[in-house]
Amino acid sequence: MNIPSNLKYTKDHEWVLIEGDTATVGITDFAQKELGDIVYVEVETLDQTLDKDEVFGTVEAVKTVSDLFLPLSGEITEFNDALESNPEAVNTDPYGKGWMVKVKIANASEIDSLLSADAYKELIGA
Repeated sequence: MNIPSNLKYTKDHEWVLIEGDTATVGITDFAQKELGDIVYVEVETLDQTLDKDEVFGTVEAVKTVSDLFLPLSGEITEFNDALESNPEAVNTDPYGKGWMVKVKIANASEIDSLLSADAYKELIGA
């Protein structure tokens, strides 16, 4: 299972890449394997400011639909439009082409509440 050490993680199986005041967010390799074949990613919160842990979208797999929870408070500044025509990128490249949104971080202190790669491995029993 791929759990890059340069990323932060949430208990809801999202990963976060922090670059200055921007966070790139997607779902983890573990999450995409649990969900199965992803057929649709919906994010209707572009240009909205949301609080940490609010639902920012959904990911639909063949058998289920799961909410996506924002790991940090902030404004959703970008959606990965490529997922509209190629949602399976979340399965094939969850940490690369499968990213979902970029967020302008409103409260940098919230970064401390995210999990390290080791803590996330412990959470999922990897």
